[in-house]
Amino acid sequence: MSSEAPTPSATEAASVEVKGEEKVAEETNAPTTTQDTDMNPANPPEATPSATTPAPSTQQGLSKQENEQLDGILRRLSDARDPEDPDREIALAFQRMLNKRTYPDYFRIIKDPIAFSTIRMKINKKQYKHQKEFIRDFAQVFHNAMVYNRPSSEVYQDAIALQGLLVKELEKLVGEKVITAEEAVLPDLGEIPEAEPSPPRDPDEEDEEEDAEPEPEEEEEESEEDEEEDVTDDDRPRGRRKRGRRSSGANKREKRQESESKEDPESQKKRGRPPKVHTPMEARINTILKTLRKFKNDNNELKVLHFEKLPDKTVMPEYYQEIKHPIAMDTIKKRAKRKNYQSVDQVMKDLDLMFENAKSYNLEDSQVYKDAVDLQKEAKTIAEQEKQKPDEDFADEDGRLPLSEILHNGELWKVGDWIHLANPNDVTKPIVAQVYRTWQDPTGQKWINACWYYRPEQTVHRYEKHFFENEVVKTGQYRDHKIDEVVDRCFVMFFTRFNKGRPRGFPADKEVYVCEARYNEMQHKLNKIKTWASCVPDEVREKDYEMDLFDVPRSTKKVPSPIKHLLREDAKEDDPLPKPTWGAPNAPPIVGAVHRRPREANESPPPEPTPSPPPPEPEPVRRPITSERPRYDRETSLARTHSNAALPSPMAGHSPLPAQYGQQFPSAARPSHSPAPSHQMSYGAVAHSSSAHPAVTHTPHYQTSYAPQYTSGATPIAQPGFGHYGGNNAGTPVRHVNPAQVPHQAHNAYNPPRPVEVYHLPEPANFSIPPEIRSQFQQDEYGRVLFFTAPPLDANPIPEEKRNLTHSLRYLADKARAKEEEEKKRKARDAELEAEANAKAKRMKADHAEGEKQVLESQLNVFEAWTKNMEQGTDDLYKQMHGDDWKQAREADLAKLAIKQQEALQKAQEVEKFQETSKKMREVKVSGFTWV
Repeated sequence: MSSEAPTPSATEAASVEVKGEEKVAEETNAPTTTQDTDMNPANPPEATPSATTPAPSTQQGLSKQENEQLDGILRRLSDARDPEDPDREIALAFQRMLNKRTYPDYFRIIKDPIAFSTIRMKINKKQYKHQKEFIRDFAQVFHNAMVYNRPSSEVYQDAIALQGLLVKELEKLVGEKVITAEEAVLPDLGEIPEAEPSPPRDPDEEDEEEDAEPEPEEEEEESEEDEEEDVTDDDRPRGRRKRGRRSSGANKREKRQESESKEDPESQKKRGRPPKVHTPMEARINTILKTLRKFKNDNNELKVLHFEKLPDKTVMPEYYQEIKHPIAMDTIKKRAKRKNYQSVDQVMKDLDLMFENAKSYNLEDSQVYKDAVDLQKEAKTIAEQEKQKPDEDFADEDGRLPLSEILHNGELWKVGDWIHLANPNDVTKPIVAQVYRTWQDPTGQKWINACWYYRPEQTVHRYEKHFFENEVVKTGQYRDHKIDEVVDRCFVMFFTRFNKGRPRGFPADKEVYVCEARYNEMQHKLNKIKTWASCVPDEVREKDYEMDLFDVPRSTKKVPSPIKHLLREDAKEDDPLPKPTWGAPNAPPIVGAVHRRPREANESPPPEPTPSPPPPEPEPVRRPITSERPRYDRETSLARTHSNAALPSPMAGHSPLPAQYGQQFPSAARPSHSPAPSHQMSYGAVAHSSSAHPAVTHTPHYQTSYAPQYTSGATPIAQPGFGHYGGNNAGTPVRHVNPAQVPHQAHNAYNPPRPVEVYHLPEPANFSIPPEIRSQFQQDEYGRVLFFTAPPLDANPIPEEKRNLTHSLRYLADKARAKEEEEKKRKARDAELEAEANAKAKRMKADHAEGEKQVLESQLNVFEAWTKNMEQGTDDLYKQMHGDDWKQAREADLAKLAIKQQEALQKAQEVEKFQETSKKMREVKVSGFTWV
């Protein structure tokens, strides 16, 4: 027995897009029926093997070592990578079976469907009796892929590549003399049919498939573990899936799509989950896990293969007895995908635990122990390198920096939040969505990517379709929005929990929607959701929310389609599917459509209409019983006891007595299907006019008193007893009515309307109300607030001659609003004209100032030229008059001129002084007076 832990089976495409699979246990309980002729017992192998040919096994099944060899081949093929793209695993499309419901044509074409999971199960259950069965199953997998897919498809090419790897593995077995060369030849399973010419690919579809993850499709048949692993299974046919990294050209293609969407409304149907945008911490963790897959040992095998999956408990129970905390790479990858790690140190703790488990269980000279030591050392080195990188290094090609949350309008928004987005098509119907990604672009603008949920009126469906009230359906629309487009919070609950309560702590004024189905926008189909976890982001898939439960679950009722009236009168079952009406580019349809096409196999018929309730039986006539007006005063004492009395219905033959002031009435309860107890009430006296219905005041005081019993054979009904006010004088006479003297009326006699009744509270309850509040309501003479069973009559009706036809308040409000808008527009227009006039005046003033400036400058230039000419002429004149001594003569003349000017200035000053003195002399001074 080997000292090493058995190598785990191949990984099951954890955390990546893998096609849906159905459980294959039912299909693979028995070994394959098609066998080669070499396996026929009639042709047994020779008993004595040759020196070069290994002897075939004579035991019933393969040995443990042979099973391990087959498991190693399966593991290596499952982990095969594309040589041109090492990050792409070429065996993902072959790991599991397709979904029969989604691809019924596959099972019509392929008669023997099989997948790697089938082979893995057969190995684990030791169902292979010979290596040829194993070889044939692998050949069948690749043959099926080549038959169903086009030669130009990626799956077809992957099948050829894997088939070549299988041949190489079989050649190794031949070299090790495990099988013969004849047994290593792949069986001929039939001719591959010729494929039709491949249609040209839609560039938009290619961009869409490259830039987006496929829409999840849950399956009933998968086990819980598979369902948890493969929630991102693709629901498109094989050979059409093509996934790549988001390139820098993605934004160009998106801009091109947006420009085309304005011309083609159908191009607005963007599908697929958004590309993953990892935060710096998540990117560091993914780098560590991916880098560990690149190291190989001396056998040219990936070192990480030993740690991909835990050993089978049924095969190695002793492993779980010795290792108390088992963990493998698939668990770590799953936790990383679910974003359970909050730091690099946490993932390193799990990696160290995994490697220490391997070192603890295996011997030091085993390959598993050596690989564990090497990978543990490499993991620590990689982690230190990643920690030293700044966060800016993890921005993607477009400069997007992932954010864990966004602060907007005083609230934090993060992945998994349910939100209302602004709807450009209809502001009254915001887009219901859930946040899937949050990031920041190079300009600092914060963005979210959200999955839209359509309302029923935005989908295309059968006219008979019914929906829950406040229902929405999940779509494949994952759109980018600026954080400013977020309007408010909301919540979407799965239909199995919607009627049980509300999310705990969720505000009562916020909308809560119910979701039951997902909407296929290409085929216009509504498919019921089977697993709600597959409809939410990975980050919140394992987080459940608490609820405030209702006292009892509320009944939910489906209502007809809100757009049922849009069905054309001439609609037929063979009509093509109608199209929704699209509006703004980044918004759901304005309105969907309805059709009369045949119901799909998975569609349930509309609910049966609820039968109308039977008409109520005629209410028996209740004749009031008259008595003397009771006497009462402030010292009235009332007994408080309950009493019920059964009265027969009166017979025909007598009209009811007229109502009297202070008359006492039974509680005129309306008939119902289930009888309810009636309570005795005391009535106070309230005056009314003869034309109005009598009103009585009820008080919750009770007295043991019974109405007279009639002896007729009519069906008795529950009637209350009647309370009486008891006065101080116990001998107050009361007139009683003899039942024998009162004729009866027929059952079909006219039933008078119920009289108006007045109630008041018991005195302790009444006086517990503050006086300032009681004073605002009508009270009786004892200060008790009165409660009426009918609104008051209109005491001040509008005169008939003044009841003119007027506009509604809504019209008047709209008119006032329109007038206000016109006034605003007029003011804005006047302000604009005034601003324009001011600008024009400023321009004219500036132009005038510029002209004056130019004139002044020209005048100055002329004056300077004139002055220069005058000086030049003066110099020439002095030269002619004085010859060479002209300068001295000119200076002498200037000196004389200066003396003359000085003399003239002094003379002018003397004259001015003389004039001032003369003026003062002519003034007469008055003195000797004092002003008081």
